[in-house]
Amino acid sequence: MAENKTANDLIKWMEDLFKKLPNLPTGGREVLVKIAPWIALIFGILGIIAGIVALGFSPLAMLGGLNSSFIVLLTGVVAIVSSVLMLMAYPKLAKKEYKGWVLLFYSEVVGVVSAILSLSIGSIIGVIIGFYLIFQIKSYYK
Repeated sequence: MAENKTANDLIKWMEDLFKKLPNLPTGGREVLVKIAPWIALIFGILGIIAGIVALGFSPLAMLGGLNSSFIVLLTGVVAIVSSVLMLMAYPKLAKKEYKGWVLLFYSEVVGVVSAILSLSIGSIIGVIIGFYLIFQIKSYYK
């Protein structure tokens, strides 16, 4: 139960943060809700493929040193975890269930780890945009 409270606290805290930003038009949010399941499905599949490829390249990365191999391995695992969460979200998002939105949120949280590992400003901006978009559509899921 404490775990769920912590997750709900994080969602509430982030929701309060993103509420301060301008809202997308209603039509834009409705389009996002319609395509969210398909985005989760497509990026879930692509992410698993990318994660498996990263895991396959991990031994080759050892040639670049242990540190780079560990980062590639960890990035592959993170990609797979995030992608599995997206695939789990797909059927629930299609039914507009709140649990699907929560799984999408968790996938984005895992994406934060990936952005930090990559040390890429583009990845960090992408995660922020992802959170903005999912909080824009949160109210559509019950």
